[in-house]
Amino acid sequence: MANRMGTDLTEGSIVKHLINFSIPLLLGNVFQALYNTVDSIWVGQFLGAKALGAVSVSFPIIFILISLVTGITMATSVLVAQYAGAKNPEMISKTMNNSFLLLGTVAVIVTTIGIVFNEQILILLNTPQEILAFAVEYLNIYLLGLIFVFGFNVMSAVLNGLGDPRTPVKFLIVATITNIILDPLFIFGVGFIPKMGIAGAALATIISQALALALIVIYLYRTNHIIRPKIKDFKVAGELLWKLIKIGLPAGIQQIVVSMGLTVMVGVINSFGADAVAAFGAASRLDQFAHMPAMSFGVAVSAITGQSLGAAKTERVKEIFKWGSILVSGITAIMVILALAIPKTFLQIFTSDADVLSIGSVYLRIVGLSYIPFSLMFVANGILRGAGDTFPTMVFSFVSLWLIRIPLARYLSSLESLGVNGIWIAISTSSFISMMLSQTYYMLGRWKKKKLVTKQDQSTGLAPDDSMEPTS
Repeated sequence: MANRMGTDLTEGSIVKHLINFSIPLLLGNVFQALYNTVDSIWVGQFLGAKALGAVSVSFPIIFILISLVTGITMATSVLVAQYAGAKNPEMISKTMNNSFLLLGTVAVIVTTIGIVFNEQILILLNTPQEILAFAVEYLNIYLLGLIFVFGFNVMSAVLNGLGDPRTPVKFLIVATITNIILDPLFIFGVGFIPKMGIAGAALATIISQALALALIVIYLYRTNHIIRPKIKDFKVAGELLWKLIKIGLPAGIQQIVVSMGLTVMVGVINSFGADAVAAFGAASRLDQFAHMPAMSFGVAVSAITGQSLGAAKTERVKEIFKWGSILVSGITAIMVILALAIPKTFLQIFTSDADVLSIGSVYLRIVGLSYIPFSLMFVANGILRGAGDTFPTMVFSFVSLWLIRIPLARYLSSLESLGVNGIWIAISTSSFISMMLSQTYYMLGRWKKKKLVTKQDQSTGLAPDDSMEPTS
């Protein structure tokens, strides 16, 4: 059912909701990944393995810098979903406005820190000297565009919570196509555009991200959407701001735990040389696409769970978990088969270097085994996040990464018989452990005790048939 607050996910077929919600999210994730993947293709194929390694080593740093922001946007989506389930449009608007205020402050701080300290961070990560200058150049420009990423992500989070993932995807597709067009123009130069090399790839991405934000804002105003930003309504609501922080901070810390873990892992990989870094960078692009169904279903599960709990329909969550697990496992199985059967075919998209192809192929055959457990973890975590129970997922990430993956990677890679392959084994092993932890906690049912939306929220909102604007 579509109403002024988006799509009602509290009624009807759960399977249908999961599929209808996940397909545009999956498409959006594909195009989001294409931002970085297109950069990697152009850089790897035409600027060489060193430049590709520079782009690869930059992403963990970017991930760290946006981690807290990711947590806040996730909290925004959860709260919006629960208030949508409770039919409370006033609180939806307040949630978005306070999210903007909070993220705007964080964005300025994060961007400044990133630009000032990126070279020192790269050196601490044992970045090979031959790719350091490339990485610094790429990061200095890329980081300037983070403010556009933050703004677009807030809008997307709100619309996802309202059950409308399609709208932001439309503008993301336009922006990605723009990035694909601009990449070669800025990398190689044409007409009045100078040849910028790796810096051109970063600049093309910034322009595309700014376009995505501009398009979604224009859409909200032209359609007179209920969540269109209004400067006069940007007022701090203390209790709501605290909810955003209480839910978002553990989720943000979890992202930091993950990104710092990835950063440390890259440091371990860096010790095996530029070829290993480039292989990891290229192979992890396939990881991105393999994980997309899990990420998409995880967000869908969170939104449907959030709306169901907001409407006091806890009994629906069991079915959400069951069908989410079945659907995501089936889809991810296809990626597992491809990763095991033809890994070199995928890697040749990014590079023709024989050593890089050899290292990357082994990576995919080992890590590919963990794709399905990883996807099942996302479903369970989606339930917990939809309930606003984000602290346990933070703990699970810490355990699997810092107590399992990193120590195991260092030990196994020190064995002469394994070398860099020991790192790939550690990555796969930690994914299995993450799944076991999240699924066990879901089964315990403690997430049911979380209360984000009060009975008053559920009783003072709109009636179910009070509709104004359908969601496209």
